[in-house]
Amino acid sequence: MNLWLAVLAGWGVMIVLMAALWLLQRIRGDAGIVDVAWGTGVGVLGAFFCGVASDGDPTRRGLLAALILLWALRLSLHIARRLMKMTEDGRYQTLKEQWGPKAQWLMFGFFQLQAFWSVLFALPILLAATNPQSAMTTADWVGLAVWGIAFLGESIADRQLQRFRLDPANRGTVCRAGLWRYSRHPNYFFEWIHWWAYVGFAFGAPWGWLTLLGPTVMYFFLTRVTGIPPTEAQSLKSRGDAYRDYQRTTSVFFPWPPKMEEATR
Repeated sequence: MNLWLAVLAGWGVMIVLMAALWLLQRIRGDAGIVDVAWGTGVGVLGAFFCGVASDGDPTRRGLLAALILLWALRLSLHIARRLMKMTEDGRYQTLKEQWGPKAQWLMFGFFQLQAFWSVLFALPILLAATNPQSAMTTADWVGLAVWGIAFLGESIADRQLQRFRLDPANRGTVCRAGLWRYSRHPNYFFEWIHWWAYVGFAFGAPWGWLTLLGPTVMYFFLTRVTGIPPTEAQSLKSRGDAYRDYQRTTSVFFPWPPKMEEATR
């Protein structure tokens, strides 16, 4: 199958899926389902691209498909479990309030943008899958090690935050447990690290250097658009001075020892 045709076909499927999910969120009044669909979409598209990239080494393609599906399964299940226990994410509530009467139509555009992003972030998998070199090279092992560190780190960060939130005694306070002591967003940090794995798998592939766009674009989105800015705005709204103190003492993204005023508490 022509690779460009595969990309367009994948995008078409995501357009239809996101349109259906937009209608569902309109009925349910909860836009959080888009976060589940985005991760699932990237995983399924990535595995699909591995299947159609017939010129790439089959061992590497099989490994890439397994890794991106495992990443998507963990992330999607984590978000889905959170959605079942909570009301609509404050980020989406704020967006709807800001958009006013046009909220649903703008939300439709937002869902379609997520469809495009699903394809965009599946492209590094496609580029890595076209690598014709016989697996496993040193670069492949490096990529696998980076993936393992990122997967483990993000899983730990998510579990630590979930455990903190489930304790009624922590209501209104800020999580500083484990990895959250060293970064205000360790889950986002390890998500970013995850995308560096495919740079290793694509080393030596035609156009493999383009996989560098994966961590580059993800860093931009996490730190400037859909990740940290709305999350921190919501945290300030719900936790006030406690979160401002957290901002003063704790690194925003890259893990780093907290400032002395926090360390001495």
